Amino acid sequence: MNSAYEIHPNVYWVGGNDRRIERFENMFPLTNGVAYNSYLIMDEKTALLDTVDAAISAEYIENIKSVLQDRTLDYLVVNHMEPDHCANIEEIMRRYPSVQIIGNAKTLQFFNQYYTMNMADHFLEVKEGQEISLGSHVLRFYMAPMVHWPEVMVTYETTRGILFAADAFGAFGALSGNLFADEVDYDSYFLDEARRYYTNIVGRYGSQVQALLKKLEGLPINMICSLHGHIWRGEMISYILDKYDKWSRYIPEKKGVVLAYASMYGNTENAVLALASKLAKRGVKDMRIYDVSKTHPSYIISDIFKYSNVVFASPTYNMHLYFPMDSLLRELSVLNISNRKVSLIGNHTWSSAALKTMTELVNGMKNMEIVGTPIDIKSSLREDREHELDALADAISESLKD
Repeated sequence: MNSAYEIHPNVYWVGGNDRRIERFENMFPLTNGVAYNSYLIMDEKTALLDTVDAAISAEYIENIKSVLQDRTLDYLVVNHMEPDHCANIEEIMRRYPSVQIIGNAKTLQFFNQYYTMNMADHFLEVKEGQEISLGSHVLRFYMAPMVHWPEVMVTYETTRGILFAADAFGAFGALSGNLFADEVDYDSYFLDEARRYYTNIVGRYGSQVQALLKKLEGLPINMICSLHGHIWRGEMISYILDKYDKWSRYIPEKKGVVLAYASMYGNTENAVLALASKLAKRGVKDMRIYDVSKTHPSYIISDIFKYSNVVFASPTYNMHLYFPMDSLLRELSVLNISNRKVSLIGNHTWSSAALKTMTELVNGMKNMEIVGTPIDIKSSLREDREHELDALADAISESLKD
């Protein structure tokens, strides 16, 4: 039984969901699976926009067949060559041997790196701004390199104002019947997963996202169709564009504090909990506390993108920074996190290294302001040093008023 869905007259969603998958790209936990979206336009010519992951191939082919009926497929547009969207290209070519594959020069290069079937005879290369008419629908192509692979492009259907956006504007999480973002309580669950998706998958490429947003300025966009997550329409279009603008400029969504700590025996944790209590007493209302050894870094990174302030607290381990904290900070650096206010707490028993390394890593990031005097605990925070924690709490709470 097919699950194809007409999202606009003669435009169909033919994707599917994988609720069994444990991790996206074998790294990021998926508590509610993931959607793989693909779209089919029926006109004088037929056009399929991207394919899906091999995990849902059977469902996917059934959806396509149910829409095409006895018609052939004229075009397959490949906006993004990542395998979770391209695993069915060869199957499509076998089933529809006259199909033309639309992409750019990098598309063909990457196809030849992944697959063995000869696509050259099927391939139609397009360039920036080029258009292809399907009849009443016209497809225009915009290059979007490094959002988040170098071959990425987006396809704009000019007559209906539909943007087929590759991985941009996507989210983790399987769809539950409702395909449109305005049909669900988006803020209560999906926004966090959209942010976690963006920050960990696309986050490094903020300047490239800004370049794409500038290309889209002035286009009448009535619908955004990503390859993951819900479809955007109506007021939800400005909602997600605003989020992407902030995330890609590394601007916090709101004021608040993320406290990320490492702790072997509870002493560093106790200092962080005491600091959080002091902050609460000073009126700080929105805080998130994470143990970096327990919580997957993708969740911590997502909240660091969300909030204005972050506290990193870690012990020294083998005369180096505790490994999970070291990994988190280096990952944040790779993702180009910037424009945050950072406070630091180190801990050591006989040789201090954690505070020094954290300071160096944070100072290596762009526009990161150190708030308050960093504290270097010796094994455990004693009452005679509580005034240092009070001073740090004062500095953080004052920084939130700026």
